[in-house]
Amino acid sequence: MFQLSNTIKNLVPYDPIMGDFAVRLDANESFIPMGDAEQAAILAALTTTDLRRYPDHAATKLCQAAAAFYGTKPGLLTAFNGADEALFVLCSAFLGADKTLLCYQADFSMYRFYAQVTGANIVQLPKRDDYTIDVDATINALREHKPALFMFSNPCNPTSILLGMDDVRRLIHAANETGTLLVHDEAYMDFADQSLLDEIEQYSNLIILRTLSKAAGMAGLRLGFAAANAELTRALRALKSPYNVGALTQAIGTAILCQPQRLTHDITQIRKSCDELATSLRELGLQVIGSAANFVFVRDAAQYFEPLKQRGIVVRCLGEHLRITAGSPEENAAVLGALLFLQKK
Repeated sequence: MFQLSNTIKNLVPYDPIMGDFAVRLDANESFIPMGDAEQAAILAALTTTDLRRYPDHAATKLCQAAAAFYGTKPGLLTAFNGADEALFVLCSAFLGADKTLLCYQADFSMYRFYAQVTGANIVQLPKRDDYTIDVDATINALREHKPALFMFSNPCNPTSILLGMDDVRRLIHAANETGTLLVHDEAYMDFADQSLLDEIEQYSNLIILRTLSKAAGMAGLRLGFAAANAELTRALRALKSPYNVGALTQAIGTAILCQPQRLTHDITQIRKSCDELATSLRELGLQVIGSAANFVFVRDAAQYFEPLKQRGIVVRCLGEHLRITAGSPEENAAVLGALLFLQKK
């Protein structure tokens, strides 16, 4: 009789908050609506896409547009159906029952999820009390466990704390000494200035992930990229599914990436919103750590989650803490007003 393995039985489906809410600040999406120029570019892309044909397997035009925007070479990029697909491919290819994933406890949960599917051993490193990374302790863990994969987000999701480039370089070199592939998840690096994309060819064991879901406001498109040296890129392109990025996704992604001024403007506006939200939350006496992304992490504030939800405002509850996406001025005002009211009750 067929039976699911214990590994598969114990998997918990991803369960985002569903429903209609007046204010949704739980998924780190962009609050900036699409402009007329973007809509026109997308409509033009739709009318010129031949859906009878399979899409370009290499996503050539898309990678060219992404390379121009990110400041790297098209031949070093691999397009994926969201950065999550890249994570799944990497875990499937480099992990297994006899392999180890090294990651952090307060980090993106999907690293552990995809590794769990492979049956790999998962080592989760704690962070300091202030949620910063202890680089020396991480290097010691690399030497002790010699993991096949080491993944972490920078800026971190969910804490929004940024690890500087010099510290990341130390981790890359230490991982290389232990034969470890390091995946530097830069999903939120559009809001910071510590990307290693322009150094990608210098490292034999580094893969960088980027996404259009956050700064570009294209979460519904499901489009991401993996950047690596030429050898790793050849491997990634061989590992991914054929035609993994649909023709419409490629066309729309190319149209959006070919408007760098719009993207730069939106990033500036989102950063401004995030900084203002963090300042206002601190003025309410809440403990905010980090603000290097498009959200803030509020410690010991989970008691506000359900009352906010009852008022039509959804944020992300993470144990005892909250993660609040930076919203429009009206959305931020709604959150702050509700929190002030709840504090006075």
